[in-house]
Amino acid sequence: MPKSHQAQAEWTPPRLIEWAKKTGPATAALVEEILRRRVHAQHGFRACLGLLHLNRKYEPQRIEAACARALRLRACTYKSVVAILKNNLDREPVTEEPRPEALPAHGNVRGSGYYH
Repeated sequence: MPKSHQAQAEWTPPRLIEWAKKTGPATAALVEEILRRRVHAQHGFRACLGLLHLNRKYEPQRIEAACARALRLRACTYKSVVAILKNNLDREPVTEEPRPEALPAHGNVRGSGYYH
């Protein structure tokens, strides 16, 4: 393995998750989710390392809140967390939009009887 890649061999999913736990449980859960969504966990290492290096610019409480918001919104990406932090959305409560119980009445909406 080239020297430039040897440092990468030190990183494993459990090590990344343990490191994320130092920031908080939501950060660890987001790292787990990022790694789980990839065919090969190694493909998610850069995103996870990016999350963990956000502590150079933001406080751990803000990173934890941003990760919790990203998980709640199912926006489990590094870019989503960065956008949440840049726009100070980590400081606002997550409001879930109510899902409509049924389709609205409209002339173009066909009922189930149309397909029989």
